[in-house]
Amino acid sequence: MSGAQAGLGHNADRLVGMAVCGYVSQPSIRPGAYTHYPDGKGVILPGMFGVTYNARAGDRAFGWAGDHVEPGVSIAHPDEKSDFALHYLTCIGNEATVTSGMAKGAKGIVTGEHARLLVDFPDEVNEKLNIGDQIQIEAIGRGIALDDFPGIEFKKTSPKFFEAMRLSLTGNGVVKVPVAMELPIEIMGSGAELNAEYVDQDLMSGDRKLMADLGVDQMKLGDLIAIRHADHHFGRSYRKGSVSIALCIHGDSIMTGHGPGILTLMTATDGTLDFEIDPSANIANYFGIGRSK
Repeated sequence: MSGAQAGLGHNADRLVGMAVCGYVSQPSIRPGAYTHYPDGKGVILPGMFGVTYNARAGDRAFGWAGDHVEPGVSIAHPDEKSDFALHYLTCIGNEATVTSGMAKGAKGIVTGEHARLLVDFPDEVNEKLNIGDQIQIEAIGRGIALDDFPGIEFKKTSPKFFEAMRLSLTGNGVVKVPVAMELPIEIMGSGAELNAEYVDQDLMSGDRKLMADLGVDQMKLGDLIAIRHADHHFGRSYRKGSVSIALCIHGDSIMTGHGPGILTLMTATDGTLDFEIDPSANIANYFGIGRSK
């Protein structure tokens, strides 16, 4: 059931839509090249930036021979202020259009934000994309809100995504969101210090037995997840009774304090936000992209 169908009034008709653009990024390797396991073993692994041919929304978040694997196409703008606009104005579910190169005119959809903006295109489009191709995004969603629930704050949520999330209203006046899994706040790591409007937070996945015991190792790219006692209004901090809803946007990491990354979508501290477990709660299924089931 969509938000509108559930009787949850919103302000989507008052949002401002704007064009922003980025360019397909070259993969990059950090100086020194090595990424280190907790025991000090150094390896060189792919994962961030560029066009990733074989990882898309709906695929596993764990198990890649890579580090911070970004699904689909990663784009950025070389001008810092323009890149900030690309990051801050773009929302999940926004339409992306290739405006240069062999794939000119092809359409895709924004699926995440990491160090770059992440866009899903069909496989046949990815095969035609070149590093440096321009991607224009119809950015809309900043400022989206529910009319009767001022305590629930949305971040990075387009009207299209809002309608796809299947929000519902319980009898006791709580907004409920289907999510694929719940994460305990104790395993949340790098990114707690960052502005919750920008980029993501990694979960700490180094304890593989714990990941298996919790079922977290079954997480998929594009899964909606929930965290209790997490307040994501300004940063990402502990606040008893809070609930935050987020999106898995990149894969696992071997680095201490890092793992799959989650991007904040909704947060509330006043008890008006809750969730229910639904394994199908993944943007691949919502948008009919990637490895949808």
